Amino acid sequence: MSWLFGRNSSTQENKKDVAVDSGSTLGFDPAQVTNVSSIISSPGALDPSRLHPLAGLEKGVEYLDLEEEQLSTLEGSQGLIPSRGWTDDLCYGTGAVYLIGLGLGGSYGFFEGLNNIPPNSPGKLQLNTVLNHITRRGPFLGNNMGVLALTYNLINSSIDSFRGKHDTPGSVVAGALTGALFKSSRGLKAMGYSSVMMAVAAASWCGVKKSILE
Repeated sequence: MSWLFGRNSSTQENKKDVAVDSGSTLGFDPAQVTNVSSIISSPGALDPSRLHPLAGLEKGVEYLDLEEEQLSTLEGSQGLIPSRGWTDDLCYGTGAVYLIGLGLGGSYGFFEGLNNIPPNSPGKLQLNTVLNHITRRGPFLGNNMGVLALTYNLINSSIDSFRGKHDTPGSVVAGALTGALFKSSRGLKAMGYSSVMMAVAAASWCGVKKSILE
C-alpha cells in the first residue's frame, strides 16, 4: 500500500546514499547546484592535482605486480623472471632471443659493411653500404633465432605439461626436436646437425640458469 501513502522509506534512503556517494566522488553535492559559478565556488570541487596525468600513481600500478598465487606452480618452473605460465615464457623467451639475434646480426653486418666499403667512395655511398649490410644480417639472424625460440618454448611447454614438471632433460629433448624441425626441409644430415646444436644450446642455457638461481 506504499503507493497510496507515498514512496517507500527504503527508496528515499537509497537516493540519499546515492547523493552522498556522488558528492564524495564529484567534490560537490549535485542537488545544491544552481549554476556553473556555484560549482566553481564550492571548496574542493576543482582540484588541479586530480587533473595531472600522473595523479594517483602513489597507490602503485596494478598491472606491473605479479601476485604470488598467480605464479606458475609447476615443479622446476622457477626462472630468472617471475612467470605465470607457458604464455609468459613464450613471450619473454621469444622476444628476448629475437632482440639478441637482431643485435648480434646487426653488429656483424656493421663490421662486414665497414670491410666492404668501396675505396675512394663518397660518404653517402659508404653509409649506404654499411646500412645495407646491417639491415641484411640483423633481421635475418633475428628472425631465425625468434622462430627457434618460439618453437622451442612451445615444444618445451608441451613436454612440461605432459610430464608435470620442468627439468633439464625435458629442455634438451625440446631443443633437439626444435633443431630437427627447423631443418626438416634440408635432409637428414642437416636435421641431425641442427638437432645436436639446439640440444647443446638448451643444455647450456639450463646450466647457466641453474648456476644463477643457486
